[in-house]
Amino acid sequence: MTDFKTITTLKQILQQGRNCFIQSPDWCLSAIWLSFICLISFFWGLGSTGLVDETEPLFAEAARQIIVTNDWITPYFNGETRFDKPILIYWLMAFCYKLFGVNEWAVRFPSAISATCLTIFVFYTLRYFGFTDFKKTRSNRSQLWLNACIGSAIVSFNVQTIVWARTGVSDMLLSSCIGISLLSFFWGYVEEENKKSSNSFLPNKWYLCFYIFSALAVLAKGPIGLVLPTLIIASFSLYLGQFRQLWREMKVSIGILIFLLITLPWYILVIIKNGDSFLNSFFGYHNLERFTGVVNGHDAAWYFYFLIILGLFAPWSLYLPVSLARIKFWRPIIWKNQSRQDRLGLFAFFWFIVIFSFFTIATTKLPSYVLPLIPAATILVTRSFDLNYLDRLNRRNVNVILNIILAIAIIITLIFLPQIIGTDPAEPDLAKLIAASILPTFAIIIWGITALVLVLLLWQRKQWKWLVVTNIISFALFVILFLNPLTLSLDRLRQQPLREITQTIVKARRSSDKIWMFGFKKPSVVFYSHQQVVFVKNDDFLPQYRPQLEKYPAQSSLLLLTQNTYFKQLKLRVQDYRVIDTKGTYLLIRVPVVKILAVIDLLQKP
Repeated sequence: MTDFKTITTLKQILQQGRNCFIQSPDWCLSAIWLSFICLISFFWGLGSTGLVDETEPLFAEAARQIIVTNDWITPYFNGETRFDKPILIYWLMAFCYKLFGVNEWAVRFPSAISATCLTIFVFYTLRYFGFTDFKKTRSNRSQLWLNACIGSAIVSFNVQTIVWARTGVSDMLLSSCIGISLLSFFWGYVEEENKKSSNSFLPNKWYLCFYIFSALAVLAKGPIGLVLPTLIIASFSLYLGQFRQLWREMKVSIGILIFLLITLPWYILVIIKNGDSFLNSFFGYHNLERFTGVVNGHDAAWYFYFLIILGLFAPWSLYLPVSLARIKFWRPIIWKNQSRQDRLGLFAFFWFIVIFSFFTIATTKLPSYVLPLIPAATILVTRSFDLNYLDRLNRRNVNVILNIILAIAIIITLIFLPQIIGTDPAEPDLAKLIAASILPTFAIIIWGITALVLVLLLWQRKQWKWLVVTNIISFALFVILFLNPLTLSLDRLRQQPLREITQTIVKARRSSDKIWMFGFKKPSVVFYSHQQVVFVKNDDFLPQYRPQLEKYPAQSSLLLLTQNTYFKQLKLRVQDYRVIDTKGTYLLIRVPVVKILAVIDLLQKP
């Protein structure tokens, strides 16, 4: 009886699915497409590698401490407060720990789902506004579906998105919140044009989404989550002469109230609990100083982000210069005469330029800072994929030739990859091992075939479709056959020895033992051992820890994790310590505290 009911239920589900497909085949196929690209880009093998030092374990452990301490206000790492980022990413990770357990999958799931939501919303937006000079013809509707599929592939199939969607830090969460907030603004902007009248004191539903996701962006990474959307919308509205009109229709006073109701509670509670230590660390050091000065040595030349966009948004970055120029922002009269729904390209232009300029001006520079402009770059590029324009451009073979040059450049880079990697302290033989691996050969074959196909396209008409398809397929194969396997190999060579020796620490540690790391800092040891670790840079810093050592019980010892290069600096005699384990370049010893004190005395002698 139960089997009969189960079969009947399955038949009903299949029938409903069939009816759904018949009624909305485009949406069903799109759902399959989005599921495929997000699975390949973001979720496949998400938890198969260990946490990557140094940043990822800092977030993972701070989130774990929320579960341990049940303190949902103040994030901690290694016994100290961690005010680098606001609380939202830690909350999401802690929630995932409760669902999936404390593991790598749970750490990275918030980033992966953030990237997925952003990809879907970009698809949805391009489906309705992704074609210049929109007219409700059958061919243009097909073009909208095609552009939406292409745009979703572009936003997910690029190195920037893939890396940060698979990393357990706050960057992808910030990018998603900013992206969704700005796309929501544009939807609200279009809706206001079509709305006859409204007596509601609230903004329309899309403007409400804008305020909510801007607030979440501030909870994800601080004031930058509000500053960037505000600058973008202000620039866009001033350019069109609609600043006052937008201020009224967005009901900014209500929006500010909604924004504050979401953001203020945590900020007030953390300030009450931690006072100046939070204010000075979070607002002073991690926000103001990052913009005005160099933090943690992350400085770079003014053209840094030109190289980042060119390399990490490839191959789509080849289309950006023409896509930006095609906006013709120097002719505002063109845009002022268009309907709001046709201004998505202009909005994406300001989105891209504001973020790019903001972080180019900022003194501290990191590749992830420009991640929030990827949706804008995607929209700009995708809206250039219309038949008439690309057919004219392709008659001059500009795009194909540039793509061929890029494919050859990637092949040359892969050939010299071992030399580019150089020496790695965690695995001195890494370059040799990669040179002996078959993975670079796979990647060279992929881009070699790509270059050959592109050469053949030089003789084809209406080649833009095949140009885009070739790029998408090539990048998908590059991810599947090279990037993912390479990530697994690097984890096995670089991170696995450290995880294994951390497990030795857990097994060998006595109740009175203290864990020290000498010569380098690997926060993943704290996460995997669930123990506090003292990090000592080198022997010059060792004397600073004498007061702490003198507080330890006289008979206690240290579990000292180091590497051979740094171990020599300690000048310990063989009889002063006992080797517990060695993994790769890592060495774990047990040494009495009195022996370390003797080393400090020796270092302090004139």
